[in-house]
Formats: sequence, C-alpha cells, structure tokens
Amino acid sequence: MIIPFRIDVSQARVDHIRERVEQYNWDGLADAGGWKSGVGISDLRRLTSYWLDRYDWRAAEARLNKQPHFLTAVDGQDVHFLHAKGDGSRAPVILLHGWPGSFLEFKDIIAPLVADGHDVVVPSLPGYAFSGRPSSPIGSRRTAKLCNELMNRLFGAKRYLVQGGDWGSAVAAWLAQDFPERCLGLHLNMVMVQARDAIPSTQGELAWAEARQRTTADEMGYANEQGTRPQTLSVALADSPVGVAGWILEKFAAWSDVPRDAEGRPDLWSAFDEDFLLTNLMLYLATNSIVTSTWFYRGNVLEDSRRFDPGDRVTVPTAVAAFRDPVFLMLPRSLVEKSYHVVQWSDMPAGGHFAALEQPELLLADLRKFFDLIEYTGD
Repeated sequence: MIIPFRIDVSQARVDHIRERVEQYNWDGLADAGGWKSGVGISDLRRLTSYWLDRYDWRAAEARLNKQPHFLTAVDGQDVHFLHAKGDGSRAPVILLHGWPGSFLEFKDIIAPLVADGHDVVVPSLPGYAFSGRPSSPIGSRRTAKLCNELMNRLFGAKRYLVQGGDWGSAVAAWLAQDFPERCLGLHLNMVMVQARDAIPSTQGELAWAEARQRTTADEMGYANEQGTRPQTLSVALADSPVGVAGWILEKFAAWSDVPRDAEGRPDLWSAFDEDFLLTNLMLYLATNSIVTSTWFYRGNVLEDSRRFDPGDRVTVPTAVAAFRDPVFLMLPRSLVEKSYHVVQWSDMPAGGHFAALEQPELLLADLRKFFDLIEYTGD
C-alpha cells in the first residue's frame, strides 16, 4: 500500500534540537588547524549562528510539503519517496542520493524532467530522512532490490531510467546489474562499484589509482569509522546537533568544486547557502536518522556489495558524467568500460561531488542527452 505523506516534525523535537545548539560549549572546542584538520570552526560557527538567528524550520517544512511525498513498506522496510508525475510520454526516472545528502539534492531537476514527460521518483535511502529505521544495517545491493520493487509497484512492467551519485551510484549500479530487464538506462556521476577483476593496467589507469590512493589516505577516515564502528560514532552524533553539523559540513566543503585560498580553505558559501545546508541537516536530525544513515556503510561491508563478481559486467547502456570531484576522482573511461557498457561519456567543465546541487543545468542537459539516446535512437 502506498499512502500520501506530509512532513510534520513535532515542535518538541524542533525545540530540543535548538536547545542543544544553544547549549553547545564553543569554549571547549580548540582549533587544530582549520580546514587542514577537519571542519573549519569559523564556517561552522557561521552556520550555527544563522541556525539560531534566522533559520525557520517551519518555513522549510512548508516548502518541502509542496512536493508530493509518499510512504510505502517494501519487504518490511518503510520507504519514503517523492513521486512527481509527468504525462507518461517518457520512461519513468528514479533519482538516487547518497550520504550526507538527501532527496533535496534533486530539487532543481525534478520539475524540468517532469515537463519533459517523465514521472520522477526520488526515494530516501533506508535509514535516511523519513524512510524509517532498518532492522539491521543495509547496503546498496539490498537497497537496489527495494528500489526495483518500488518501481514495479508504481509502474508495473514499464522500464525505468536511473541516475545516481555517491551511494546512489552504487544502488543504481546494482539495479542495472541485478535487474537489467527492468532498467532501461543507467546514468552515473560517480562510479563506485566495479568488477573485482577490473584492475588498472594502462598508464592512465595506474596514474588514477596512485592519485586515488593519496586521497583515500587523507580523506576516508569517516568512511572507515562508519563502515566498521558506526554504533560508537552514533553515541556522540545522536545527542549533538552541532556535532552532526560539523561532521556533514566538512564533506560539503571538501567534496565540492569550490574556490580555495592559498591555505586550502574552501569557499563553500559560493556553492551552498545556509538555508539549504540546515534543511538538509534537519532531515538527519528530525528523526535522528544521522544514526541509521551511517549504517549504510556498515551494510555494504556486511553484504560485500562494494564489488561485482569477477567477470560480471553491467550490460545496461550507461552514461557517465565526469564532474570535477576533488576527492572521489573519476575513473578513466577505459577502466569504467571494464565493468560497464558505456555509451555516453561527458567531461564536465565545473561541479564536484554534489552534481545535482552544484551544477543542476549541466547535469540536466546530460540526462536529457542520454535519455534521448536511449529512448529515441536506442543503444
């Protein structure tokens, strides 16, 4: 059963979050070196000051409720999703977010795709926002099964298109791999899942692997913690909205294609405003899903769903939008083609990890080009 859903966070919860922000002891927070050692304290204080002085959750909630929200249960898991209906002339599209994002990432591309004729479905991943707490950590392959069932429930035998970034790219990849008869086309702005035997071998591939190893050593501490000990981390995050803000704000700054000064300090305000960042944060705080969102990392470890089996290759036509992610460096096309049937490749002139937010027009144009290729001309 699919039921309409309206966001209505209790005032008690909103007040509690605000009180915890007000009570935060800034005197106890020493600076270990600004953005070189983690989140920049001055930027974090700017965000929290806006939070207390100007941010209006109820206004944000009203804006969110202008979208068509729904809830359904799939294999015992509550799934929250947006479903904006087109005229049915084009294939339905499912858009998949990752961590620390949310369904908000796609706010600027839903309406144009609907105007093109697509139905657009944007689920919250299990354990995120209003999708409910999983009974145990769940990863990208099991989530792909849930998403496929959701699309079957909504559209029957009609085939669908899928787009994903971050963890959404992994879910999208497994949708294409496990349900090729249902997935019409796969569009990625991050390539996370590869076949186990897709090994770098060319000079360009080896250079990418070396660069990726350097960024992994410096940037992946958060993923190691969330993939191995999410429960310990959650003890702190569950009771500190400012802690959650710092944990998430660092990623929006570090992963985005924004100007950086001589000291490496990112100008995240050139890409994001306080209202968006705080509304995205509230989707983690309102239901305390910051705790279960980290389970997704653990779920991928437990499922061993970070790689396809040796010899496996996605046969669904695939498009890759290679944005300038400064941390998760895009693989060379030759390496991606060892695991995917790539029919479109676009090197983007701007935009980083959060492509739909940073450069929605570029992403939308690339989606339209790919969808036209798949629907009108075939692979």
